[in-house]
Amino acid sequence: MEAIPESTANSLLKDECYTDFLKEDFDVKTYTAQAIHHAVIAEQLAKLAEGISQLDKELHCQVVARHEDLLAQATGIESLEGVLQMMQTRIAALQSAVDRIRTKIVDPYNKIVVRTAQLARLQVACDLLRRIIRILYLSKRLQGQLQGGSREITKAAQSLNELGRIGDVSPQPLSCHGAPFLIQSIPVASD
Repeated sequence: MEAIPESTANSLLKDECYTDFLKEDFDVKTYTAQAIHHAVIAEQLAKLAEGISQLDKELHCQVVARHEDLLAQATGIESLEGVLQMMQTRIAALQSAVDRIRTKIVDPYNKIVVRTAQLARLQVACDLLRRIIRILYLSKRLQGQLQGGSREITKAAQSLNELGRIGDVSPQPLSCHGAPFLIQSIPVASD
């Protein structure tokens, strides 16, 4: 890589007209206001045009001197863009595959969760139905035992005990099918 000839580089860097542009805190408005204030606008414009011309010539010389390197870098950039495009295509395909797999996993998982909750509710419902069936059976049996008089009183007590173990015999949960009979039979059984 060839360097800018020392004379051109030094002349541009050392000239006061150009040093203002190299400062970190360069402000266009301040520079313009100073040029207008000193009334050297035409002179400043001429120096700037000359500097731009020198920079254009140097840039042209640098491009001519390094055109092979620049072409190689441009070709390298094109190949990198091709690799980048290929990688983006592969990433998109991979993302699509991940989405398909997620669909194949998430949907069945969600169905399993829903079905498991449904199964738990069905098990609770079945348990409640078994208890209700047993309560209905025991209430019919208790009704028959109470009609049997005092000789069936011990069997009636056993039926009441079993009813108590199955569930609460308070009026609230047994407010349907035979609950009034059960509530009335409790004092009779305790006599």
